[in-house]
Amino acid sequence: MTRIIKQHAGGYAMVGIVLVSHSRALVEALRDYTRVIAPRAAVAMAGGMPNGEFGTSYGSVYRAVSEVNNPDGVIVLIDMGAAAMVVKMVLSDLDDPRVRMVDCPFVEGAVEATVQAQAGVERDTIIESLKSLTNLRKF
Repeated sequence: MTRIIKQHAGGYAMVGIVLVSHSRALVEALRDYTRVIAPRAAVAMAGGMPNGEFGTSYGSVYRAVSEVNNPDGVIVLIDMGAAAMVVKMVLSDLDDPRVRMVDCPFVEGAVEATVQAQAGVERDTIIESLKSLTNLRKF
């Protein structure tokens, strides 16, 4: 059963979603894709290094999490395993239990997370849904 989070004074609260990639172009494209599907979702991104090279920047991840962090929490999704190291460092430094990284397919996870976040689904319910995507078959 999907649980809807409480309504706050300004409307429905919404879990923030952070997309982290080694490639700025990739993460921008995925953010744009999620905007078509869930235009009101709170999505931030961190992609590539400040000099434009491929990689994952601690500062970019930290800023992206801070941009969408709110009382309803944040879910961080990554493109590949090496990005997890940087995200883990950021989460350790933030020491905020509301911010969680989830291991799931990047594109499918971003779509699932943003649609559910926009609908007002609670963070932990979204996380459980994302975990189920690890067994997703495309054909």
